[in-house]
Amino acid sequence: MPDVRIRVRMTARPIDEPHRAASQLELLFDLTFVVAVAAVTAQFAHTIADGHARDGLLPFLQVFFAIWWAWMNFTWFASSYDTDDVTYRILTMVQMGGVLLLAAGVPDAAEHGEYVMVTSGYLVMRLGLIALWVRAGIEDPARRRTAFRYALGIGVLQVGWFGRLYLVAAGATDGVLLAAFIGLAILELAVPLWAERPRETTWHPHHIAERYGLFTIILLGEAVLAASNAVRRAIEETAVSAELVAVAACGLVILFALWWLYFLHPAGPRLEDRRERSYRWGYTHYGLFASLAALGAGLEVAVEQTGHDLHLSPTGASYAVAVPAACFVALLWCIHRAIAEPSTIHLGTALAGIATLLVLPLATPAIGPVADLALMAATCVAVVAVASWHARR
Repeated sequence: MPDVRIRVRMTARPIDEPHRAASQLELLFDLTFVVAVAAVTAQFAHTIADGHARDGLLPFLQVFFAIWWAWMNFTWFASSYDTDDVTYRILTMVQMGGVLLLAAGVPDAAEHGEYVMVTSGYLVMRLGLIALWVRAGIEDPARRRTAFRYALGIGVLQVGWFGRLYLVAAGATDGVLLAAFIGLAILELAVPLWAERPRETTWHPHHIAERYGLFTIILLGEAVLAASNAVRRAIEETAVSAELVAVAACGLVILFALWWLYFLHPAGPRLEDRRERSYRWGYTHYGLFASLAALGAGLEVAVEQTGHDLHLSPTGASYAVAVPAACFVALLWCIHRAIAEPSTIHLGTALAGIATLLVLPLATPAIGPVADLALMAATCVAVVAVASWHARR
């Protein structure tokens, strides 16, 4: 008879549990975030193509924060308290439903500043997590204060998010709404710092490193999907051209290089040695993940430009790829620096790659967008080669 996990007491899992890996439920959980990331990436790509990248940047970052923060909170909870019983599965699936609800509200948030659907989906996700923390507080006396602090902090902040919706309905200015968002986001980031003061949770360093790596792969996959969709649309509307093939190939090279760079050094052993630096490491990933999502949007625009006259200059289209790629390199250096001294990516290598990526778009009018993208791809490959050489040394 199969082992049916109807009810398992929710106690802290060991920090040094051997062979700890992502569960099948966690993988399913990640798949729902594919929908949300695809929605926000596609919307940002349309905004860039219309020549309104600056106007669309803040909505993109705000919605992506909700996606990232909900994923991150559940990931760290699961690393400490995954029981995989019936109640745990149901509450996790409730959070998945919230992700899909949030994804459905992305177009209204980006185009009209309507965050009702996004906030409602976020609330559903948080309610599922609050229930899990309450259960952990009841069944794990040793960390009861920590679990109840998490539940209280997360719950109170949901009132704040709906208060922000009231400001929108009342016609508050964009500055007031942005200030409210920043304040609430800072408080969200502070909840784990406050909640873990009585006693830290028992998250598993290698499990966390694997989970972050999986989400990185999801975002890289979304970038590939965005670019491939643009290629498909271009082929349907016009004939296949050498320019289209070249742009698509260069985009793939950039994505492969960034994948190589991220997984060049395993994070698990370093997190195991420096658990106190996990906040810096984990929080910095917000910018890195957002950079990958924005890169997917930029590559989609670069492909579309080969067959359409966009409301965007060739230089602007080049920057839509260069800026996210440069941000990725910069933030990856910071992430490595958080858990390794010195950073496993040499500072000089990172700075040279960042500077080159940001300068190259200025040459677009002279050499053309395809040549410019090819040079960006070559720069990313060079950064990987030099970083690998330093690693061997």
